[in-house]
Amino acid sequence: MTQLIPAWIDGQLTPVDKLDVHLRGLKHPAISVFLLSGGKTLIQQRAAHKYHTPNLWANTVCTHPFFDEPSLTCAARRLDEELGITGCDLTFGQTVEYRADVGGGMVEHEVVDIFTARVAEPLSHALNPDEVQAVRWVDLKVLAAEVQATPEAFTPWLRVYMRDHLTWISAAG
Repeated sequence: MTQLIPAWIDGQLTPVDKLDVHLRGLKHPAISVFLLSGGKTLIQQRAAHKYHTPNLWANTVCTHPFFDEPSLTCAARRLDEELGITGCDLTFGQTVEYRADVGGGMVEHEVVDIFTARVAEPLSHALNPDEVQAVRWVDLKVLAAEVQATPEAFTPWLRVYMRDHLTWISAAG
């Protein structure tokens, strides 16, 4: 099934097939969410059949908005679709850009709107097995140490967030 996402081509946002965006390494909008509770964040392990970075641990949600979909709408939609989580008071944190090889000749070149929400544990959820195989709560400092010790177990974008943005993510919690 083809999914069109926005990507910049010649300075203009254009709908492009998601796989093509990654194969061509086109710069494109994305969103990331960190659900936070008392110094911890909820992370997800990507499904084994994902076309890139399968089985790797990522932040709570990371995805691409549909063309003309507002970032906040996308963040709330994907929390529900991937994890069955609704009703979070998402707060925009910042926009970051990164470029990373994600394997298989694919590149993520993303301009990411990052959202956080404070939630209480335990948090009711229902994993979508097409997207997620596991979740766990982890202290942010412990997560940063795990990412540094075993980077191959984590998505490239989570490595970037822990390396470059840990301070403000921690402050949001």
